[in-house]
Amino acid sequence: MELPQFPAYTYPQLPQFEFTAGQETTAKNPEQSLKSIQGLSGQKSVSYADLFMFPHVHLPLGFKTPKFEKYDGHDDPIAYLKKYCNQLQGAGGKEELLMAYFGESLVGIVSEWYMDQDISRWHIWDDLARDFVRQFQYNIDIAPDMNSLTNLKKKSSESFREYTVKWQEQASRAKPPMDEVEMVTFFLQAQEADYFQNMMFAMGKLFVEAIKIGEMVENGSNSKPIRYQSYFPSHSGWVHRNSKR
Repeated sequence: MELPQFPAYTYPQLPQFEFTAGQETTAKNPEQSLKSIQGLSGQKSVSYADLFMFPHVHLPLGFKTPKFEKYDGHDDPIAYLKKYCNQLQGAGGKEELLMAYFGESLVGIVSEWYMDQDISRWHIWDDLARDFVRQFQYNIDIAPDMNSLTNLKKKSSESFREYTVKWQEQASRAKPPMDEVEMVTFFLQAQEADYFQNMMFAMGKLFVEAIKIGEMVENGSNSKPIRYQSYFPSHSGWVHRNSKR
């Protein structure tokens, strides 16, 4: 009895590769593959060990990481360092902890700057702090002065309250810092004529009172018929005097 005949099948052949001298496959060169993963070919390493900036720093027993106030590069860097150090008082004055957690308190372009630094140059906290202040020194150099504050005028598109908040934010950055009387004086000098003539009675008063007077002037200028209101302090409160323009 003859066995049944089955058709012959052919199977695709695996492609054959020829390599010239010096050419290797990835499988034969795991070191090259690892370099590609780690980004060593012109890029920064992303290997686990290289991602730690301060790998030898360990937290003291019971230490709780505070919720840091973030620095975005727009304020006095020295003032921020004082805030940061006060937030880490629980670290017991250990410089390595101050250095290790400093990056956690930064955001945006400041965080990017920090990550790009060669930390091998930072042997102590003073090294890091010095580089940080040098990088963001411009915030001190361009701090508002009396001239810039008096030239900061209210825009027609903003309310008096919005303008006041913006002006006060700039005034708080002035060097040297202003006291209450100086702040009110320069704030009044920044006002347009219509506001200034009605707010001059705020001279020597608290800044919050100057704000209230300015808002009263704003409300008076928006009333109909168009009149201006002068506000005089009296023992019984504010006395309003309406006069035709």
